[in-house]
Amino acid sequence: MREIVLDTETTGFDPESGDRIVEIGAVELWNHVATSKTYHVYINPERSMPDEAFGVHGIGPDLLEPPRAAQAGEVTLKDKPVFAKVGQEFRDFVGDAKLVIHNASFDMKFLNAELGWMGVPLIPMDQAIDTLAIARKRFPGSPASLDALCRRFGIDNSNRVLHGALLDSEILAEVYLELIGGRQPDFGLSASASGASGTGEDWRPTQRPTPLPSRITEAEQTAHQDFVEKLGENALWTRA
Repeated sequence: MREIVLDTETTGFDPESGDRIVEIGAVELWNHVATSKTYHVYINPERSMPDEAFGVHGIGPDLLEPPRAAQAGEVTLKDKPVFAKVGQEFRDFVGDAKLVIHNASFDMKFLNAELGWMGVPLIPMDQAIDTLAIARKRFPGSPASLDALCRRFGIDNSNRVLHGALLDSEILAEVYLELIGGRQPDFGLSASASGASGTGEDWRPTQRPTPLPSRITEAEQTAHQDFVEKLGENALWTRA
């Protein structure tokens, strides 16, 4: 089973109002195990960068109004490709894999808006797995942000000073595996058992079609009988 853990950074909240994607980061899982295969790209949004968005991810100081020189750790975008140049490559990387996303509706609306403007097939919403929804269902009433889940599961996110799509995807992959039952994969045993034997939440044990053979030898049975006879007629083993 192939899954892609994915995150985006954007210029704002609404692609229909002119906001665009500026970064995509993704890591590949195969049967819930990271393969070390990743996808990462910075994107020129062809517009200015709002101060609020820049304060979140620190990307694109050259797109601020007025622009300024990048400082250490900041990424400039004017020389990066526009989405139309990388959209097909991204779509090919994703394929039909499930997309594991924290607050999936946000990222999906941006991705599909960008793909739609290109004329590239959109990604069906049911292809996304929303870890925010999973976390809220598992821990109702508790904080469900990525940072809060890292604290809950003891995952190191000390490098997450600013949001970054690839780093956040790597962290989210660890959070996702904890949310679905721990970092150890189940090796497909649960799926094969449930499919072959009807196991699952409604499973109940049934009588064996062929009883197991006794592991007591004849000598042991004889010795036990002799022992019981010495106890007299009131021995526990003689009671019906």
